[in-house]
Amino acid sequence: MTNPTPFTSEEEELAELDMEASRPTLDDVNAEVEIFDAVRGQSAFPVQPVRLTPEDTFSFRCHPELSCWNKCCHGADITLTPFDILRLSRRLGIRPAEFLVEYTVPAIHDKADLPIAKLRSGGEDGRGACPFNAPEGCTVYEDRPATCRYYPLGMVSMKMKDMEGKDDFFFLVKEVHCQGHCDAKTQNVGQFRAEQRVEDDERVNRGWIDILMKMASWKVLGGPMGKAPDPRTKKMFFMATTDVDAFRRFVFETRFLETYDIAPDAVEIVRTDDEALLLLAFDWLKNVLFNEPTIALREQVLQQAIAKARDSMGAA
Repeated sequence: MTNPTPFTSEEEELAELDMEASRPTLDDVNAEVEIFDAVRGQSAFPVQPVRLTPEDTFSFRCHPELSCWNKCCHGADITLTPFDILRLSRRLGIRPAEFLVEYTVPAIHDKADLPIAKLRSGGEDGRGACPFNAPEGCTVYEDRPATCRYYPLGMVSMKMKDMEGKDDFFFLVKEVHCQGHCDAKTQNVGQFRAEQRVEDDERVNRGWIDILMKMASWKVLGGPMGKAPDPRTKKMFFMATTDVDAFRRFVFETRFLETYDIAPDAVEIVRTDDEALLLLAFDWLKNVLFNEPTIALREQVLQQAIAKARDSMGAA
């Protein structure tokens, strides 16, 4: 995989900032998006059809004495979240752009129709071992991807009609080969999540999940404004969610800070804080894609956009 050039001109850099502010909303459209699913992909998706709450219990423990040890690390289908890319890059002592080239393949999130990165597996067919797999287990275990961290749970983020917020629930994945379910260790979902330390993943990735969920909803209607995201929009989304260095250049080397009203202390934070920069990227994408008030235009830019909209209505 080659890391795509994030932008080609100043007009593209700001991604059509005067995208009309009067977009319709999707508050009355049902949305349900699977975020973390069976690691072996849709061809083998043995989901237990029961919604689990944090208090629900299940039996599971993975350890080297199991006959299936390391089997799930072969032929896995791992979608990497933005925080996965950042954390694994740090673990390996490289920057995200280099990580993308070395360890990932480009893919499309089918339900949202947006580009994502997947972990590259070995083998000619790409169904071999994970690059971080070793006989003794995962060599990056403390920094493993969220999909691996969640297993054998899956998570769904959902927003139903007339529901104010979003609802997350969980389900159990039982693959035939996995003997971990036969272990006597029992825990509830909340205990398992705490043990696997998924809170940091969710804190950073929530904005990304929100975008995927909403774009999946829009896809039912053909996309925002009834249109599927164009190649430029997809390129900007991929840049902002996979390569913090490219997005940082976008923020500090274009008219971004002249266009958006970002507090001076926040500007200084995102100069060096990669997690904060990801959060800014998600807010910016929500604003550009859905016109959500997550990031404010500077007053003069807003007035120019209003004037342009009025001129267009007058011309019509």
